Amino acid sequence: MLFVDYSSAFNTITPSLLTTKLGDLGLHTSLCDWISNLLTDRPQSVRVGNCASSTLTLSTGAPQGCVLSPLLYSLYTYDCTAISSSTIIVKFADDTVVMGLISDNDERAYLEEIKHLENWCQENTLLLNVSKTKELIVDCSKKQERHYQPVRISGTTVERVDSFRYLGVHISQDLFWSRHTNSLAKKARQRLYHLRRLRDFRLPSKVLRNFYTCTIESILTGNITVWFGNSTKQDRQALQRVVRSAERNTHTELPDLQTIYYKRCQTKARRIVKDPTHPNNRLFSLLRSGRRFRSLKAKTERLKRSFFPQAIRALNQGN
Repeated sequence: MLFVDYSSAFNTITPSLLTTKLGDLGLHTSLCDWISNLLTDRPQSVRVGNCASSTLTLSTGAPQGCVLSPLLYSLYTYDCTAISSSTIIVKFADDTVVMGLISDNDERAYLEEIKHLENWCQENTLLLNVSKTKELIVDCSKKQERHYQPVRISGTTVERVDSFRYLGVHISQDLFWSRHTNSLAKKARQRLYHLRRLRDFRLPSKVLRNFYTCTIESILTGNITVWFGNSTKQDRQALQRVVRSAERNTHTELPDLQTIYYKRCQTKARRIVKDPTHPNNRLFSLLRSGRRFRSLKAKTERLKRSFFPQAIRALNQGN
């Protein structure tokens, strides 16, 4: 996996290229012109107290903080797609990941995909920040250690790491989640201090519980459908101890993480089932009875405890 970092991604959008792409997507000319007018000849200045800098007129990029900017950037990069069936490009706003499946030590498709991305960025005026771009190799094979070619972008070798934090989740090369759960437990314990202070002020249990839900539970359950299924017993116990400590401080019974994980799997699975355009919708196929979904075959314990088998199991138990 190559975690791509851009230098000031939103600031390098070219309005003329954007409006051309919007037209290709079928947007009306008047709307394209309106967006072009929004992005060109924008006056900007910096104010500190009563002092203001001279005005600078900009005709590139999207305004920082504008609610339209992430959407415009996503539309600007819509044509940045994989060229090989063994690679995919995952994009969330300006967070981009190139993922390649390497079989029989054949890295050509993966390396060609990265070269294609580099060329695409040059054609679309996006600047790759090679120093912050990282590569993570996930290899669960226990047979022998494999050696992979280093990735080079613009003549610079990309740093290879054993763990990377992507969209709030620490992904390790061995696909164990201890580093991530340790980080969550540490953050949650820090916020327990504030919960105890609020308890000392004799606030109602309802207020304390709301504080827990907003500031502690939200940390413990972030992206829980990704990592909880394959977390170790020790990691789960460490997180659950935080929940029990919060129960003592709020004087209320709080939902355990296993229950939350089960409900989140159900909710997410139902959304996928209802969305025929979802790339994994085909994994949810009904049996002839029309009431239960066909279970996925899993040869490894890791796959068995991953999201899709667990989600199907949760749906079947809920029916």
